[in-house]
Amino acid sequence: MKLLLDFFPIALFFVAFKLWGIYIATGVAIAATVAQIAWFRYSTGKVEAMQWLSLGIIVVFGGATILLHNEDFIKWKPTVLYWLMGGSLAIGLLGFRKNLLKSVMGAQLELPETAWRAMTWSWVVFFAVMGVVNLWVAFNFDTATWVNFKLFGGLGLMAVFVIGQALYLGRYMKDGKEAPAEKP
Repeated sequence: MKLLLDFFPIALFFVAFKLWGIYIATGVAIAATVAQIAWFRYSTGKVEAMQWLSLGIIVVFGGATILLHNEDFIKWKPTVLYWLMGGSLAIGLLGFRKNLLKSVMGAQLELPETAWRAMTWSWVVFFAVMGVVNLWVAFNFDTATWVNFKLFGGLGLMAVFVIGQALYLGRYMKDGKEAPAEKP
């Protein structure tokens, strides 16, 4: 359910763009993100830091798009979000000697430090590349192509990356078949 809610604003943005254009779609994305945050707050009592960050970025960049009637601002939004997420992971490792992925996911995954480090750096690189690819599509193709890429290309690349991560991490997962305890 949470995964569907995470994609709620982008799906509504896509539909609104197809029906009414970039400026209405941007307003819909802002409203959908506010509604998403309100729902998370109401249903769970908390909102994750990345969700607040995403809200702030959509309000700033989406608001600038609408107020200045310039779609370039909304096109920068995914890149800024990608680079902030990747930068946060890198600063956590380099500046604070803290693996933020491990802090968030450590309860669900038991991995050696080298695997946590490799996974974190791969996310840093992925976010950096996704930011560049977003800008390339945004400013080398028309807006309709960018919107399609934002939904299908971005999510598709993310899915491929996550599958690659799962395959990499699979070597560290226990298969659940524990050796029987020896009898004394």
